[in-house]
Amino acid sequence: MQNAFAPIATPTPMRSISMNAHTTSRIPNPLALDDLRLFCRIAQLGSLSAVARERQVPVSQISRLLQRIEAAYGVRLVHRSTHGLSLTPEGERFHESAERITGELDELDAELHGQTQAVSGLVRVAMSAMVAEHVMVPSLQALLTQHPALRIDLRVEDRVVDMAREGIDIAIRTGEPTSELWVLRRLSQLSRRLYASPDYVARHGLPDSVQALAQHQLITHSAHPALNRWQLACNGIQHSITAQGPLMADNSATQAAMALAGLGIARMVSMVGEPLVAQSRLVPVLPAWHGPDRMPVSAVMLAERHRLPKVRACVDYWVAWFAERSDA
Repeated sequence: MQNAFAPIATPTPMRSISMNAHTTSRIPNPLALDDLRLFCRIAQLGSLSAVARERQVPVSQISRLLQRIEAAYGVRLVHRSTHGLSLTPEGERFHESAERITGELDELDAELHGQTQAVSGLVRVAMSAMVAEHVMVPSLQALLTQHPALRIDLRVEDRVVDMAREGIDIAIRTGEPTSELWVLRRLSQLSRRLYASPDYVARHGLPDSVQALAQHQLITHSAHPALNRWQLACNGIQHSITAQGPLMADNSATQAAMALAGLGIARMVSMVGEPLVAQSRLVPVLPAWHGPDRMPVSAVMLAERHRLPKVRACVDYWVAWFAERSDA
């Protein structure tokens, strides 16, 4: 879409904001579409410096642009304090309208140009560290070969991100995330299994039963104790143990690194573990036993952005990529 927008402001002074066809023709200093996008990011991030870093421009430039938006209406849209920024009532109204307008234009652009327009632009994708390193990173070369004008920014953290506030286009999440603000595409179903390195097995041997795990060094999760309740099933028989051990980490990627270093037995998703087994870097522990429930993994998108060509292209690609590597 062109970076231009029909005038939307009303003459100064004014005490309330109303965007409609009767007021747009009387604006001496009309706003552009990018002004609306800028204000949405200011509202979402709550910081001019954060927006400046995102746009790679000086903070003073963002401040001047905000002042120009406020001047177009003759009202203060943002409260500034030592604690950060907050929207005034007029700012809340403006933000609501700006989100709606930009969202509708983005969706219209996707509908009208999605079939013929080259897929391009920056896509921010959030995921856990282990999924990033062992699953998503190996998928990127073919994605960029297919869509060379794309730019992918991986946001890697073992936490649930605020997609709107942090500008995330796609979040790769396990479980069943539900919200009316989200659109989900199922990528795969995973199970968890136990793994150790050949070096660990050479020094400590393999357990021959679930009960024998208590005699081994188990790598546990310090940030989410619920992940230390290992539920295992085999031929309809289920066992549950509370894993304990001298080594723990607050993220799954470090747990995998500990297992690879021969420090103990770790539980990880098989889509990560099985390729490492094929590379002879890990060996399965109690291979007949696995998590009793298959765990869905989905691409989560904000409802107003899921039809953007760049977002849709990434998700379509990952749906096909995961299907070729689905957990048996």
